[in-house]
Amino acid sequence: MTQDTVAPSASRIRSILVIDDHPLYSDALTMALRHVFDGCTIRTATSLGEGLAQLGPDFTPDLVMLDLKLPDVTGISGFLRLRERIPDVPMLVISALTSVEVVHALMEGGAAGFIPKDASTDELKTALIELRAGRRYLPPAYRAACRTAQVRPRMPTVQEVSQKIAELTPQQARIMKLICAGKPNKQIAHELSLAEATVKAHITALLRRLGVQNRTQAAVLVESASLDTGTGLGDADARAFLSQ
Repeated sequence: MTQDTVAPSASRIRSILVIDDHPLYSDALTMALRHVFDGCTIRTATSLGEGLAQLGPDFTPDLVMLDLKLPDVTGISGFLRLRERIPDVPMLVISALTSVEVVHALMEGGAAGFIPKDASTDELKTALIELRAGRRYLPPAYRAACRTAQVRPRMPTVQEVSQKIAELTPQQARIMKLICAGKPNKQIAHELSLAEATVKAHITALLRRLGVQNRTQAAVLVESASLDTGTGLGDADARAFLSQ
């Protein structure tokens, strides 16, 4: 994975945008960046909105350092929005969200690299040096797992996911909404006057309808979709549903 190339001439990194809502971590990251990219301009932001606001005619970064867990985004939605805005800019994701499915989705989505937020300073520098050389970076522990993920059956597209959610029965939509509100199966069964086994069957059907095997995979899909389907579900609701 480290040998894959990112944007052409990534070694010409002269400006960097760091988006992270933890000031101490952001400061440490800035120091590490200055060691690898001597003389570069570094701007920081504490939210996705603040980061997007900095982009414009007077500033287009050569590299973005992004934390997935920001106050105004859910899951990988911040990454996807940045990719839409600046598709040709290499992006190194640094996050505490470290499931193989999430990392695989990021790399498939065009990330220049990923490192967990608890990575050592040496590993961070290694990742930055790889990016400076124009290569992608993924920690050794993730490389084999992501290669395995690449040979799995194709996951549905955003359009396919949105269509499948739109096709939920009214009962399934109600159950999904209650799950998103954090209600346990027993309470859902009570509120809808259903047997708990029936509720479990509906949840299984929801995952099957999305074409995934577990809720982590579903999180990647749902967070990639707009979910403007009439069910009243937003990104936060989707995240709550998938974390139960």
